[in-house]
Amino acid sequence: MQKIINILRNRNTILVMSIVLGLTVGDIAHSIKHLTFYILAFVLSFSTTGIATSEFSAKKDMFTYPLYGFLLNYVLFSAVLLPVAYFLSPSKEIFYGFVIIAATPPGVAVIPFSYMLGGNLKKSILGTLGGFLASILVTPLMIKLFTGEESMSFFELFMNMIKIILIPLLLSRVLLTKPLKNFTTKVRGNVVNWGFAVIIFTAVGINRGVLLSDYVLVLDVALIFFIGIFVLGQAFDIISRKMGMKSDDSMSFNLLLTIKSSGFSVVTAIAIFNNSAVVPSAVMSIFVLLYLLFLTFQKSYRERK
Repeated sequence: MQKIINILRNRNTILVMSIVLGLTVGDIAHSIKHLTFYILAFVLSFSTTGIATSEFSAKKDMFTYPLYGFLLNYVLFSAVLLPVAYFLSPSKEIFYGFVIIAATPPGVAVIPFSYMLGGNLKKSILGTLGGFLASILVTPLMIKLFTGEESMSFFELFMNMIKIILIPLLLSRVLLTKPLKNFTTKVRGNVVNWGFAVIIFTAVGINRGVLLSDYVLVLDVALIFFIGIFVLGQAFDIISRKMGMKSDDSMSFNLLLTIKSSGFSVVTAIAIFNNSAVVPSAVMSIFVLLYLLFLTFQKSYRERK
């Protein structure tokens, strides 16, 4: 019985379940998609408790490491993904979905997987923090620049980022205070895993018809992600190894480069565009999982050599 409970608590199992349920009983996702914004804010309040308050006062590294996160997560990733998506996206709405992804901060999975895969944890934490803080300005700027979206003004986009990034980050400090810290630590994993699962379920569910019928569209989107995540990530790995970069730094930078927040991109696409723009985010959740599994197997293989 305990083994079953442990399986159901496993992050990867929960993510796979959310995708399967989205494809099978996803019609109900339409009735909850208006709640995803609030679910994400709640989840981020817990997930960002993984960033200790002391990291904000690390004066020596407080600028350099967050800058790494910004350059890798936004500049380099976008420089590869957006041209590929522009030429291979089958529709304008799908391309807009990739713009949202390019403008999305790093996934919180960067931090635990950096620990599991032997990365430089401090650089991963501060790089993720830098990506999140940069998103307050970078995300609305990129969306306006690449899509010309007129249904929301820059100010409205900016205020959404305040609500979805800054406020949860501030609330996470409250959750780390003495009266709440033990409770927060105890429930954080389940809150984050199941919260993101609901968001991914919604993304898959509202696009269930397309994902199950338009195989050409799904393959086009998958090809873009294969280039933007697997090819880019492995090219970075090869180059960093040839340059003599420390293996822990290389792993942290690889994660900051390739792992985006699926939940954030889903909610942002739902809030601004139509359902078609959410398709890339739904597919990305699968590719992020596959790439993290690939890195795990790659690390095990290298350690055995």
